[in-house]
Amino acid sequence: MSAEGFNLAARLPAAARQPGVLQATAYMSVACAFFALMNVFVRLAADSGMDVIQIAFFRNLFALMAMLPWVISTGFQGLHTHRLGGHLGRAVIGQIAMVFWFLSVALLPMAEATALNFTFPLFGTILAALILKERVRARRWTATAVGFLGVLVILQPWDTQLAPVSFLPIGAAVFMACSAILVKQLSRTESAGTIVFYMNLFLTPIALVPALFVWMWPTWEIWLVLIALGACAALSHLSMTRAYAMLDASALQPLDYLRLPFVALFAFLAFGEIPSDWIWPGAAIIAASTFYIARREAQLARAARLARPPQGPQAPDGSP
Repeated sequence: MSAEGFNLAARLPAAARQPGVLQATAYMSVACAFFALMNVFVRLAADSGMDVIQIAFFRNLFALMAMLPWVISTGFQGLHTHRLGGHLGRAVIGQIAMVFWFLSVALLPMAEATALNFTFPLFGTILAALILKERVRARRWTATAVGFLGVLVILQPWDTQLAPVSFLPIGAAVFMACSAILVKQLSRTESAGTIVFYMNLFLTPIALVPALFVWMWPTWEIWLVLIALGACAALSHLSMTRAYAMLDASALQPLDYLRLPFVALFAFLAFGEIPSDWIWPGAAIIAASTFYIARREAQLARAARLARPPQGPQAPDGSP
């Protein structure tokens, strides 16, 4: 390392110099970029007249094919799992979220859809209270309410007639929140490659059945778009899953907002879309509220660990 590089590294906070933190940050940033690029290919396929249900099938098929080199390199050992039910459940929820999201990308400006989709951590708080019976205190409920005020800033229901399609990315956020809970649970025992492979393995036949009812054969140009879509999907999910396996979700949450500038840039370059003036302040309100929720959860988890009596030697990941 050069002297300049050494001095720069020395100025970083100690936590940021940890290899796991740096790698998780890099993986999450790459995931956001590929996710944004994937949306461009979804829009291109939808603009060609292809139904989003069929687009979802090809996305899953080519993402599964993109995973084959990983399967070969692991010698099929990476496919070993005792949690097929968990993988199947995540695939079903993921398919619903995918259809909602692809409809959002096809029918709404991409930056607006992305900003509204940032509500999924807010729904994660609600689901944690309702389903997991977690205790959510007043400050987290207040932050959740503030986040939904950001949604209103973007939608501006007082100024324009609210279009039903505006609720599509919010619906996608609900199912994405459910999927994120399952990913975190699966990542405790499963590798990133295993999680992504089984998701696409189950998603492909699940998506094929409804796609047969709206089938149209793509042109060769759209075949290239669909292949690129599947590759971006596999790379984004693989990078995201590796990031979550390395670092807590609360620490990674702020990085997820990199999706918005990536999406805005790609949408402008590919389609000439310019985000409305209300997108950025609304997204900032949502981001601030979800960042507070993530930080609050991390503080409570840290306090719980400190209050817990020693249980003997711990594994590096904190598990018994």
